Amino acid sequence: MTAATQETLTEWVWQALGSVIDPELDEPISELGFVERVDVTLTAAGTVVAIGLRLPTYFCAPNFAYLMVADAHDAVAALPGVASVQVQLRDHFAAEEINAGVAARSGFSGSFPAEADGELDELRHTFRRKAHTACLERACRRLLAEGWQIDALASMHLADVPASTERASLLRRRDELGLPTSPDSPLLVDDDGNPVPAAQAETRLRFANTVRVSIDGNAGFCRGLLHTRYGTEQGEAS
Repeated sequence: MTAATQETLTEWVWQALGSVIDPELDEPISELGFVERVDVTLTAAGTVVAIGLRLPTYFCAPNFAYLMVADAHDAVAALPGVASVQVQLRDHFAAEEINAGVAARSGFSGSFPAEADGELDELRHTFRRKAHTACLERACRRLLAEGWQIDALASMHLADVPASTERASLLRRRDELGLPTSPDSPLLVDDDGNPVPAAQAETRLRFANTVRVSIDGNAGFCRGLLHTRYGTEQGEAS
């Protein structure tokens, strides 16, 4: 088998980083422009990867920043042939603690022993629920634009939703939360996977719209801040 080239390995690293999601904005850090650089070095011991990350402001929430740095490390470290990964966050007030904690595999509480109250599993779950709600709204909004009525959505199943980006995103978010993804599963469900009655469909979608608008608005705002701070093209990695 021919060994992968440096160019191919670099592409794999970028693809892995594309799976790392900003927990608040629900978009890949690679598309948000948070990945500043990727350096891949081939050695006799394996592939050595160095990644530089940056965020829109100096005071971005350290818990969100930690999740992105840690997830980036884990996603790239899982690639075949990678011997070591170093992820460096810069221009952030807690960069030193985050970088050292991720490198030492100390966890969030180990990185901030005086401030942290446990790990970030609950926070991650909360934002996954929000992401699911936003994906549900996007999928339903597309159906409504195609002529479906709101009350009819309550009787739809996932098999009734045409293949689309919105459907794929919704299934991915459901899978992350452990919600049903089989074709006969109801389309309209709450955060616990319970079917939403037709009488509550409009209320559920109105709430989902609020969540989606908030996520999209924050993403646009952060793109603007990143562009202002670093002079990059909005939404593009350097």
